[in-house]
Amino acid sequence: MNDIVCPNCHKAFKVDEAGYADILKQVRDKDFENEIRTRLEIAEREKRTAVELAKAQLTNVLQGSLSAKETEISELRSKIDSIELERQLAVTMATRDLESERDKLANEIQQLKKEMQSTVALTQAKHQSDLQQSASEKDRQIQELKGAVRELELSKSLAEKALTDKYQIQIKDRDDMIERLRDLKTKLSTKMVGETLEQHCEIEFNRIRATAFPRAYFEKDNDSRTGSKGDYIFRDTDESGTEIVSIMFEMKNESDLTATKKRNEDFLKELDKDRSEKGCEYAVLVSLLEPESELYNTGIVDVFHRFPKMYVVRPQFFLQIITLLRNAAMNSLKYKSELALVKAQNIDITRFEDDLDAFKDAFQKNYDLASRRFKSAIEEIDKSIDHLQKTKDALLGTDRNLRLANDKAQDVTIKKLTKGNPTMSAKFAEVKSRSVDGEAPSTE
Repeated sequence: MNDIVCPNCHKAFKVDEAGYADILKQVRDKDFENEIRTRLEIAEREKRTAVELAKAQLTNVLQGSLSAKETEISELRSKIDSIELERQLAVTMATRDLESERDKLANEIQQLKKEMQSTVALTQAKHQSDLQQSASEKDRQIQELKGAVRELELSKSLAEKALTDKYQIQIKDRDDMIERLRDLKTKLSTKMVGETLEQHCEIEFNRIRATAFPRAYFEKDNDSRTGSKGDYIFRDTDESGTEIVSIMFEMKNESDLTATKKRNEDFLKELDKDRSEKGCEYAVLVSLLEPESELYNTGIVDVFHRFPKMYVVRPQFFLQIITLLRNAAMNSLKYKSELALVKAQNIDITRFEDDLDAFKDAFQKNYDLASRRFKSAIEEIDKSIDHLQKTKDALLGTDRNLRLANDKAQDVTIKKLTKGNPTMSAKFAEVKSRSVDGEAPSTE
């Protein structure tokens, strides 16, 4: 027996070993549960902090990548502007040279006209035929000069057209490159030609499975017993078989020709249901829906405000989200291992308690059965005792009657028997007299 002092009333009372062990077990279980709860909260905070840190790091990396792409686009635009400026300068220079040559030819024509007029003025006295011949020669020279000017203008226009076409082609190439870079900003290196989104993700995962996730499980979800199923389930474990992280994946894509456009939010509720039914820790929607959304095009988007532990990502971030969640879960793996060990110990204790309870129940049943039979035996013994008591009383009554009969028998004498019977008195007197005379009494 142990003395226990109440902390409130300060009274001491005695508790046996079983009660003391029960109180100690209650205190230990409560402290143990508080310790487990505290460790789980710490692990959850660390995991959440690690996820946020990884997200921030990935966001910084992506922002750096996007900044690099923006810088490259700005450089290309600067090059395009410089090329356009060079084209304009080249056109201006070519136009200036042609105009200069045209002006020079025009000046020569004016000079020839002036010379012709001078010649006409000076040779008025000459013969009319010489004058006409000279005029024809000048006209022919003028026509030749005009033809040369037209050829120069034609060459100028052709050169301008060639330069314009050349730089327009270059500008078109630069525009196409800018458009490809803009499209690359949204889809990056995702190759969707000739394959579905699911096949793409599976191929990308299998490509790095052996090196990055040697013990991971990544297969299609074919279990539709609950009425619905996701697309893929990812589970990764450590060497001892303790689960590190589990993710339910849903892949969504649609053709540009689809009339009714779906939204990412239309699939979140069903994905959360699949995650809960299949026992996964996280849910990820890999989506090409809403391609113009700046929110989803930024990278990894968490939708914790709608559904717990859920993300929406573009296909190019498929492997990054797996790595991010796995690395975050690795920080809490130690606590998970300890929790699994504690659960195993609790299971052993629970099994021991269950066995003890089963033994108590069986013992109680056997005790009840034995007690009932013991009571029945006692009742039968009581009945037998009652019956024997009655037999005893009957025997005692018989003994009393026999004693009375014996007393009565002992009180019987020949005198009393022959009283009032003279015949018998005479017979007994005769017998008595014979005995006195020495004769043996007759036995007839």
